[in-house]
Amino acid sequence: MTEVLITEVVLRDGLQDEPVTVPAHEKVRLARGLVDAGVRALEVGSFVSARRVPQLADTGEVLRALLPDTPACLHTLVFTERGARQAIDAGAKSVRLVVSAGDGHSTANAGVPAAAALDRLAGCAELLTGAGVALEASVATAFACPFDGDTEPDRTADVAAHLGRLGARVVHLADTIGAARPSRLRAVVSAVPDELPDVPLGLHLHNTYGRAAANAWEGLSLGIRRFDAALGGIGGCPFAPGASGNVGTDDLVDFFHGEGIATGIDVAKLAEVRDQVGLAVGHRLGSALAAISAVPAPLR
Repeated sequence: MTEVLITEVVLRDGLQDEPVTVPAHEKVRLARGLVDAGVRALEVGSFVSARRVPQLADTGEVLRALLPDTPACLHTLVFTERGARQAIDAGAKSVRLVVSAGDGHSTANAGVPAAAALDRLAGCAELLTGAGVALEASVATAFACPFDGDTEPDRTADVAAHLGRLGARVVHLADTIGAARPSRLRAVVSAVPDELPDVPLGLHLHNTYGRAAANAWEGLSLGIRRFDAALGGIGGCPFAPGASGNVGTDDLVDFFHGEGIATGIDVAKLAEVRDQVGLAVGHRLGSALAAISAVPAPLR
């Protein structure tokens, strides 16, 4: 039976675009509920400017609370050497380096064009590797940029290859604004292995235009077995116009299980945590199953 790894990003990508700031103790409670539901990889925050993203200012506190007794892999995001040092000080075991393929989004998100952001990440990678922290990486706007338009496959492949040379053991390609179609996803994903032959790929999908399930299926056909999702479909990038609607973890699990693809997630427990996320943010969630208060389908 085919099995996929879903990395739950609701505590980072989900909450970073919310108008409310969820307290650290509530994030810890949600994280423990997700792990109890069978989630094996979890993004718990991002070491970024508290002024620009106040919702994630407590990432170090959340990580320290979870590390001693959490069996799941806990990721945090890093863009700068300052963030890398904060991650090390907080005891991070795994970090994702993030860079945009599009210069427009890179400038809005990281303050510098993509080439400069990649150069900056070299110092981050050196610091983290020296501290024994495992590295993953994400290429934002891997398929389309809200400022620059479609991202050329060769550009995404070049950025992914650069991240591989920095030591990333997995590289995730992000459809940051949910604009990719299966044909475009295939073109970009197919271009990467030539430049990055020995590093597995993951997909970070948004459902802005309702294409996430189709793109996930296309990714599966291309051999991808790692997917990011945010419970309830909340979140997005505050520095990317139109970047709303992560693919809902509940929707993605429902889709995979319906096709006989294992996730290792207890669907009843997942739905319980989804309802808790809705209470924490104080509004209706965006996933299809949240709208009808449905429990994802069990694996057949």
